[in-house]
Amino acid sequence: MALRRLRRPLRLQRAPVSFVTSDSPSRLQSPLLLGFINPVLAIFAQLTMLALRVASRTGLRPASSTKWPVSSFPKPIRRIHGLAQSKFFKVSEEIRDAVATGKPVVALETTIYTHGFPYPDNVALASLLESVVRVNGGVPATIGVYNGVARVGLDPEEIVELAASAEKKSALKVSRRDLGYICGLGMAGKPLHGGTTVSGTMVLAHLAGIKIFGTGGLGGVHRGGEASMDISADLTELGRTPVTVVSSGCKSFLDIPRTLEYLETEGVCVATFADGRQGPVDFPAFFSRDSGKRSPKVVQNEAEAAAIVYAQSKLPVSSGIHFANPVPLEHAIAKPEMDKIIDEALHLAQIEGHTGSDNTPFVLSKIKELSGGKSVAANRALVESNVEMATKVAVEISKLEQSDRGDRHMAAIPVVTPNTKRDKKFANAVEDAKAVENDDLHIEKLGKADVLVAGSLAIDLSCDYAPLTEDKTNITPILHTSNPAIIGQSLGGVGYNVAIASNYLGSSVLFCSLVGNDLTGRAALSTLQQQKLSTDGIQVLPTSPRTRTAQYIAINDAKRDLLVAMADMSIMELPEQDLNFDAFWEPLVRRTKPRWVVVDANWSPGVLAKWVDIGKKYGSRIAFEPVSTPKSRRLFSNGLGANAAIGPSNSVPDNAVSLAAPNKLELAAMHMSAREAGHFDSPGWWRVIDAMGLPSSGSRERLAAMTSAALVDEGTPQQSIQLLPFIPCIITKLGAQGVLLTQLLRPGDPRLTSPDSMPYILSRASTTDELVGGVYMRLFPPAEVIADGDIVSVNGAGDTLLGAVVTGLARETDGVSRRVEKLIPIAQEASVRTLKSAGGVSSDIASLSNHI
Repeated sequence: MALRRLRRPLRLQRAPVSFVTSDSPSRLQSPLLLGFINPVLAIFAQLTMLALRVASRTGLRPASSTKWPVSSFPKPIRRIHGLAQSKFFKVSEEIRDAVATGKPVVALETTIYTHGFPYPDNVALASLLESVVRVNGGVPATIGVYNGVARVGLDPEEIVELAASAEKKSALKVSRRDLGYICGLGMAGKPLHGGTTVSGTMVLAHLAGIKIFGTGGLGGVHRGGEASMDISADLTELGRTPVTVVSSGCKSFLDIPRTLEYLETEGVCVATFADGRQGPVDFPAFFSRDSGKRSPKVVQNEAEAAAIVYAQSKLPVSSGIHFANPVPLEHAIAKPEMDKIIDEALHLAQIEGHTGSDNTPFVLSKIKELSGGKSVAANRALVESNVEMATKVAVEISKLEQSDRGDRHMAAIPVVTPNTKRDKKFANAVEDAKAVENDDLHIEKLGKADVLVAGSLAIDLSCDYAPLTEDKTNITPILHTSNPAIIGQSLGGVGYNVAIASNYLGSSVLFCSLVGNDLTGRAALSTLQQQKLSTDGIQVLPTSPRTRTAQYIAINDAKRDLLVAMADMSIMELPEQDLNFDAFWEPLVRRTKPRWVVVDANWSPGVLAKWVDIGKKYGSRIAFEPVSTPKSRRLFSNGLGANAAIGPSNSVPDNAVSLAAPNKLELAAMHMSAREAGHFDSPGWWRVIDAMGLPSSGSRERLAAMTSAALVDEGTPQQSIQLLPFIPCIITKLGAQGVLLTQLLRPGDPRLTSPDSMPYILSRASTTDELVGGVYMRLFPPAEVIADGDIVSVNGAGDTLLGAVVTGLARETDGVSRRVEKLIPIAQEASVRTLKSAGGVSSDIASLSNHI
């Protein structure tokens, strides 16, 4: 009863994005800038953008007599499809190609067109800003929502249509919070246009792999924000999204000192371009170059700014950067003059009741009116200047990334030598299968085994994404196209990894698995023999479409974290009747009488249950490796009812499984399957839960103190406790958070009274209880914090940990019980060594044998 109050939902992590703004004066004197209010220029802008589009798609360049610089036209692009594409999010081909090849890409927002400048001025401005990016060597990525789809890289016609919505005010202003809303309405048949704010643009830019964003001004803390809590989402976005934003600071009518304080709290690096000035400089006030508030940092030029962005990308910092670029001197408005105009505009906004999202447009319109149009000229000039500076910073970053490329080498492929005896067995596999399975003389020659591992044997291919640049934010391969990678081949499979780890650590291991009568199976068996791992437990199945030797392909990002895996494990899914279990494997278990049997969840549910039953029949303890989130559910149900490996009656003291080693997601799936199967309603479960002695008021504070508040919020400790009646020892692998041990102690366990164990005793049962003594819970920190560059392969790290723990537990002699908590630190060290080793489980763990 108390345990049901302990469940907590999982929290989703939000991705961080950062901005970059520029403050250098404009170098491009476009005629468009001189006539923004002339509708004829809007038509010219549309024609110009159409020409750009034709040039980008055909690869044509203008004749030499044209007034447009040749460098402003893109080169022919390669057709690369799919960068995080979905029906809600589209990235143009040009942007995908530019990001993939390391070109300098600059994000441009669209709220400035939909809610800033009037039509057709906004169309001309859009053409101008894209031209500024191209002239300075970059690729413009105009970002917005078009017909309910978030778009990165709008084409000219789409920009014109989006800008035209300013006349009817039909477009939405889209921040982070609005992305799901507007895209959802589009899916529901109500497509809308939307102009993305700084926050919304950052989110989409980061998803597309864009690092630099040039815009006019940043949102901030509104005056009186300490009471109204009116704070722009731009600031929090900068605190969690690694995108660099270049702007002319925040709008002058905002509370600049509080805005800077808020950015400091969010961990955002803020620096102002010196623009030729010496010593400390003010943070700009949008229309004015000075605000009366010193800038936290100062940078001299785009090269320094790029170095800062590049350095931060190499550090474990996920926040953005804000570079403030003061309005060009010739268009700046003196601070005293601007202060009077702003005070009057704010006063009028208060009188007329314009608050929230309506406040900024109203104030800007009043500032325009009170300044006689000077604010509009300043706004245009600073936007162009910021986009130019953002492009220059992007170009410098691209140079740094290109110069930092390192030589990459393919991982070695294990050498497989032929074995005549095994080859002959393969050649006669169909005819000799029965004879081999019933070879009693051969079985009698087998000795005792410490550990029997029943699980998958596969050929593993590990594909680690190796981007052409060392940009820390560019860690994910591009979908639907080829990617540079480091590809390694090794023998693997969860069962094999556990078996070889235990073997390296000195255990006598019998490995039981399946291979097909094919070349892959031949190579696997030959490699096992080279590694001195017995092949007596490997069944060779006759050739058929269902009996291919298992293969596993892991696609990892640049940090070597798994993105997706493809597994051909159909051979492991065969039903029991196709495996001749009783004639081949049961005699092996009967003869070797292993202390522990480790079973992985790659087996079909019926075979998994059979392995558990056979292990129990011959007195072995059972350890369970869940393999994956969906397969972990096989332990409790998967529609098998009473035939599942663990049934409702398998609670203490009649446990079918003694130990399990899931990760957090696998633990949650196991918990859910047990609950759905009705195990938590069984009398045996309630008997043990009530005996644990947990307080009826709940144990959240105690659990948080023993583990962490984050784990409690995710429900990890609670889920492990609720599974203890069926699995009395659960080792939950938490990656960088370490390992959580949750164990049900029997009455009389010395840890219940040991002073050293006191901090880890969650509860104690009644002294009269015959089954339960208490609950032991301990969070082990990671053995070592490994830098991303030091991780060679993630394949086999978790399996190594389980292999080490079971090896230690199997060394019980003279009735002395080895405690799991003594083994976990050594197992963690073994896991670390595997992480640093190519090709799966590291043979270097053998040196830890004496410590197990």
